[in-house]
Amino acid sequence: MATPFAVTEKDFEEKVLKNSLPVLVDFWATWCGPCRMIAPIVEELAKDLDGKLAVGKVDVDMSPGIAEKYGVQSIPTLLVFKGGEMKKQVVGYMPKPEIVKALNEAGVS
Repeated sequence: MATPFAVTEKDFEEKVLKNSLPVLVDFWATWCGPCRMIAPIVEELAKDLDGKLAVGKVDVDMSPGIAEKYGVQSIPTLLVFKGGEMKKQVVGYMPKPEIVKALNEAGVS
């Protein structure tokens, strides 16, 4: 069963950009209430789309460089990467159907 994996500045390229699967990256922080609200949805998506989607989590306090590089200014922010390129961005809390819609728009089925 798939679960989200931690991503840091050291392994972002390997785990996200070079991943053979599309990757949903959840930018979050421990002090962020909406991040805690969206976390169970992100975990469900990791299970629901196991084999079709990889799911990573970036703690913006531990890896601020990644957030800065991709213009993440508020959290939670979900970015969808496919083939090493960012394809879609979802900012703020969204219900699961909205996130699934964004994944579909990014080419994740």
